[in-house]
Amino acid sequence: MRNERLRERLAGSDDWEEFPATGACWPVLNGVGDVDEFVTDWENGFRGMTLRLFNLKTRRWSIYWASNRDGVLEAPVVGRFENGVGTFYGRHTLRGRAVLVRFVWSGIASGRALWEQAFSVDDGASWETNWRMHFTRAA
Repeated sequence: MRNERLRERLAGSDDWEEFPATGACWPVLNGVGDVDEFVTDWENGFRGMTLRLFNLKTRRWSIYWASNRDGVLEAPVVGRFENGVGTFYGRHTLRGRAVLVRFVWSGIASGRALWEQAFSVDDGASWETNWRMHFTRAA
């Protein structure tokens, strides 16, 4: 996957860095969830993982993220797919500041997808996209 990431988030920056990564994804719980692992040499060997769980009652996905930076499973972003686009929201903290987080999955086609992360400090009135992952299936 090809990554584009803002070097400084919520700082008015337009300085993007690009780096490659690989990932693997596998289903869990008979398809009610999946796990993926993100591997890159960026930042001295950054590793991340995602746990996605589908709530059968609410029909919404919860997406949890953890990395080797701190070993903490973050609070989830929650949402669903409509018309081929998945939109998920959650609340996180960045440098002591509360932020609304949005994940968007789009461009989903045979062997391809785009994931974007954006932050808002004004409860969603405006958004700063700070990370894009362009996925391409390897095999």
